[in-house]
Amino acid sequence: QVQLVESGGRLVQAGGSLRLSCAASTDAFGTYTMGWFRQAPGKDREFVAAIFRWTGNTNYADSVKGRFTISRDNAQNTVYLQMNSLQPEDTAVYYCAASYSSSWPPKMRHEYAYWGQGTQVTVSS
Repeated sequence: QVQLVESGGRLVQAGGSLRLSCAASTDAFGTYTMGWFRQAPGKDREFVAAIFRWTGNTNYADSVKGRFTISRDNAQNTVYLQMNSLQPEDTAVYYCAASYSSSWPPKMRHEYAYWGQGTQVTVSS
């Protein structure tokens, strides 16, 4: 069982930046592909970004491409999401997730085995 704990969410003004962190409770962190999803009120949880376990290849949803950057520190068992140029439509609960999947990129929720509890990001206009 892997526990994931997100942090870094808060209220920010439009145009601002935030960095989310997700700490994993496993020494096998480097063997997981990691992803970030988000869920806005009344909407389905949607894929945001993923980073592949071995190569560090990244993939982004079109809505965040060029503004968000996913990265990982395998020595610290942590994945990050740097979010720049935030807009009100980025307001959501952000979740990190860990995947065993060898397919790339894993954009579907069922491809992820473990989930964090989420961190709230609110962008004011």
